[in-house]
Amino acid sequence: MTDARPPGPAAPFPTAPAVPDGPVPHRPARRAGVPGLRGSRQDLRSALLTVLALAVAGLLAGGVWTWLAPRADYRVTATGVEPVGRAPSAELFMADDGVFVCILAALGLVAGLAVWLRRRRRGALTLVALATGMLAAGVVAWQLGQWVGPGPTKAELADVGRTVTTALSLNATAALAVGPFIAVLVYLVATTLTSRTDLGRVEDEPADLPLRPPLPPVPPPVPRL
Repeated sequence: MTDARPPGPAAPFPTAPAVPDGPVPHRPARRAGVPGLRGSRQDLRSALLTVLALAVAGLLAGGVWTWLAPRADYRVTATGVEPVGRAPSAELFMADDGVFVCILAALGLVAGLAVWLRRRRRGALTLVALATGMLAAGVVAWQLGQWVGPGPTKAELADVGRTVTTALSLNATAALAVGPFIAVLVYLVATTLTSRTDLGRVEDEPADLPLRPPLPPVPPPVPRL
């Protein structure tokens, strides 16, 4: 059988796509990872600095606790100790814990907001550093307060006529969890209000894009004979 179609002009061969002259700028591919864990190695130094900064802030919290916590003065007599002036109430010894909780709650609120506003370092590692740093701040504040406001010694209680002051102490050590709880709560609430999967994190972009040589042109196909 012969082909009944009339002869006509042959279809043109496809040409290679145009390739721009000179080097072509390109952006490096981003490393894949779980949202919130990307860049953890770069965030490790920032996390350590966060823990250290919050631990130092515990010194300030301890000083405020020493200043605001109520304490009572007693005068040593031959029969014992008597309050100076008006007798203190029974709630005085629980007020130390209440003041301590309020100070740590305020510090946790400020710390949670401050760490969240650092958009470049948002992530799971930063959250762990926030909780650890607030726990360290609570321990530092607690130990500083007890060191600055110790109770009377046995020698002072035996000195008749001497005025002594009650010790500054934390009766409920569970109060140390208030600071980390408030800080983490603030951070998580801010996370839920963010619709982006990367938490609105700002990634570091290279200042100058690397250049790559252009690809060689694709030769046209060889026509069949």
